[in-house]
Amino acid sequence: MDMLTFGLERSGDKRLYEQLYDHIKQEITEGRLVFQAKMPSKRKLAEFLQVSQNTIEAAYDQLVAEGYLESIPRKGYYVMAYEELEFSGAKERSRSAANESKEDDFYHFHPSRIDAAPFPFARWRKYAKDMIGEENQDLLLLGDYKGEPALRREIASYLYHSRGVICSLEQIIIGSGTEYLLPQLVHLLGEAAVYAIEDPGYQLTKHLLSSRGKEVIPVEVDQEGISVEGLKRTAAEAVYVTPSHQFPFGSVLSINRRTQLLKWAHQKENRYIIEDDYDSEFRYSGKSIPSLQSMDKGEKVIYLSTFSKSLMPSLRIGYMVLPQSLLRRYEHEFSFYSSSVSRFDQHILAAFMREGDFERHLNKMRKIYRRKLETLVEVLRPYQGTIGIIGESAGLHVILTVRNGKSEDELIEQAAGAGIRIYGLSKYSLLPGKREVPHIVLGFAGIPQDELEKGIRMLVSSWGFR
Repeated sequence: MDMLTFGLERSGDKRLYEQLYDHIKQEITEGRLVFQAKMPSKRKLAEFLQVSQNTIEAAYDQLVAEGYLESIPRKGYYVMAYEELEFSGAKERSRSAANESKEDDFYHFHPSRIDAAPFPFARWRKYAKDMIGEENQDLLLLGDYKGEPALRREIASYLYHSRGVICSLEQIIIGSGTEYLLPQLVHLLGEAAVYAIEDPGYQLTKHLLSSRGKEVIPVEVDQEGISVEGLKRTAAEAVYVTPSHQFPFGSVLSINRRTQLLKWAHQKENRYIIEDDYDSEFRYSGKSIPSLQSMDKGEKVIYLSTFSKSLMPSLRIGYMVLPQSLLRRYEHEFSFYSSSVSRFDQHILAAFMREGDFERHLNKMRKIYRRKLETLVEVLRPYQGTIGIIGESAGLHVILTVRNGKSEDELIEQAAGAGIRIYGLSKYSLLPGKREVPHIVLGFAGIPQDELEKGIRMLVSSWGFR
C-alpha cells in the first residue's frame, strides 16, 4: 500500500492520532484493508498527511496493541485482523466486492478456517429453543464468574476421556477465547514474569503478551517440538507451548522433551507451562496424543483450549484449567468479575455435549478433514521432490516446502495473481534469518471438498509446475 487518503480535522476536539487510529480501524473492520496488507511507513505517511511521525507512531502503536496491526522489525506494519473476527461492526460489503469472481473469494488457504457446512444446525437449534423459556428466566441474571457449572462439568468429563486431563470443575475457567483468558493468566503470573514462546508459533500469543508490556523470548522449534535447551538459556518464568500439535509445524513434543520441560518448570517455584492444546481433536493417524497436563505431578501446567476449531470460531468460548495454587489466587482476585460468555450459549453447549452431539460432530469432521487431506496429498504426489509436505498427520493445515527457485514472497505473489491467498512460514516467526527452502503454511479445511482439488492444481500451476 502506497498511502492512506483521508482528511484530518485539525481544529476539532479529537486529537490527530485518534482520528488516524479511528480511520485505519474502520478501513480494516470494513474489509478495505485486508489481512497481511502492508501499511505505509511512518515517515512517508507523516509527510503525506503533514503531521509528525509521533502522531503516526501513536496511532500505529494503539492498533498493534489491539491486534489490528503487526509490527515486524525492519519490515514495517501489516494488517493482522484475521477473517475469523468476522469484521465485527463492519458495514455490508459493497456490491462490486460481492460480485468478485468465485475464485478470488474461494481459494483462501488460511490455516484458521474451518468447514462450516456440516454443522448440525437442527440439533443446536433444538437446544437453543429448550433454553428460551420462562422456566429458565434465571439465565437472564449474572451467573458464576468462572462459567456455568453445567458446562464446566461437561468440559471436565470430555477432557478426562479424550485428553487425559485430570481436574475438577472448580479448576476450569470459561472465557471468550484466548484473547480474554491469556491476559488473566498474565495477571496471575505476576508483573515481572518473562515469557518464552515457540518460534515459529502462534503470533496472537506474542501480540497479547507484548501489548501488555511483557518481555517475550522466541525459542526455536524442531521436529521434536520446542528446544528445551534453548529455553534453559533464557530468563523465562513461563513458556507457551503447543505440545500435541505444534503450530505451525504440526510436530508432537517428544516424550524426552516433555520430561525435560516438566523438570525445567519444577526447578523454580514460580515457573509455569501454558499448554495450548491446539488442534488436538483432529488426528488422522495413530492414537490421540495425551496432554502434557496429564503427565504433570507438580501442578506446573496451565491447560488452555477453545471450541473455535471443533465447533465454530464465532462461538467465542474458550477455557483454561488452573493448578490449585493459581486457582486460589484466581478466586481471590477475580471473583468480582462476571463471565464474558453468554449464559445461554454456555447452557446450549453443555446440552450439546451432554447428549453426545459434540462427539458425533467431531467424529464426522475428522472424516471430512481426513478426506480433504488425502485429496491434497494425492494432488501433490506427482510433485514429490519439488513440493514436500510437513505435518500431514493432524490438524487443519500442512506446510509445503517448494523447490522451484522462487522465494517465499515470490510464491505468495504468484499465487495471489491467480486469485489464491496463501501464507509464508516467515509470517509466524520472530527469529531472524531466511530458510533456504521456502515454506508455505496451507490451510485446507475451509475449502469445500468438491473445489479443493481444483484450488490446489491452480496453486501449483501458478508456481510454474505442470
